[in-house]
Amino acid sequence: MKKSDFYYDLPESLIAQTPIFPRDSSRLLRLDKQTGKVEHDTFSSLPDFLREGDCLVLNNTRVLPARLYGTAADTGAVVEFVLLKQYDLYTWECLAGPGKKAKVDREFIFSDELSAVVREVLPDGNRVIEFKCEGEFFSTLDKVGQMPLPPYIKEKLADRERYQTVYSKELGSAAAPTAGLHFTPELLETIRQKGVKVVYVTLHVGLGTFRPVKVDDITEHKMHTEHYYMPRETADTINQTKRDGGRVICVGTTSCRTVESVAQKYGEMCECSDDTGIFIYPGYTFKCMDALVTNFHLPESTLIMLVSAFAGYQNTMNAYKIAVEEKYRFFSFGDAMLIV
Repeated sequence: MKKSDFYYDLPESLIAQTPIFPRDSSRLLRLDKQTGKVEHDTFSSLPDFLREGDCLVLNNTRVLPARLYGTAADTGAVVEFVLLKQYDLYTWECLAGPGKKAKVDREFIFSDELSAVVREVLPDGNRVIEFKCEGEFFSTLDKVGQMPLPPYIKEKLADRERYQTVYSKELGSAAAPTAGLHFTPELLETIRQKGVKVVYVTLHVGLGTFRPVKVDDITEHKMHTEHYYMPRETADTINQTKRDGGRVICVGTTSCRTVESVAQKYGEMCECSDDTGIFIYPGYTFKCMDALVTNFHLPESTLIMLVSAFAGYQNTMNAYKIAVEEKYRFFSFGDAMLIV
């Protein structure tokens, strides 16, 4: 298939700039992947469409305040750094812009407590930097850093916790698993009370999730890798759900990529930790996931390709067309879909 097959026309006014309150008051488009039927609801009604014996899989990653602005100690130049990958506590791979000002051995000052030296320029232009911190590193980062909101969000975020899920726990993401932003503690409790098992995986979302597909033949696209962890309790619960005939419902493409990566490698769920570069597009055979909760994704992105693989290409593109016509809110702070 061609990249252009996944294009749709989206008015800029439909790109959500701020999160909605309360979280579960966002809209929910329900798509039947067998018939293509589309229905409209609110996210708070999600429990109505879940059944006793189902298993809801959530990604409990927590977003780092990974955007830092440093001043070069020698020239005074200001450079933006976005942390991407941790090598050890103080050594990170990051984006740097403007890159030409982030030269090897140049020191940058972020605050009285935090500074860094550029140690290496990687082939793709990313920098490896080594921090020096007077206090506890992550506490200092929390004070100095900013949330790395996606480039299409222009509004300043008033409350940083609104770009975290209410169940976020494992620090390490450069972007939020946004399908989970709709859940409240009360909604999760209602789901549990219905007899649905709620389990967690961890996949640290990289900024590669926003990287555009540049090749026209999508099979030639090189997927970014992200680190995941599948806990034993989650693995056992998912396996038991499948044996009992229940549905595995993934919240977000990150949870989907985690369970499908494990299933592809081991045949069933097991406790494991690895990097995945799985690229799911039409033609892929799903090995674990039975239903998906997801947001509306960018045109021509790997995420809309994943949704098309699960729901069917025509069903997906028609649902997006309807969502535009019905003025749903799109992308990270936007509305949600339930695909069953």
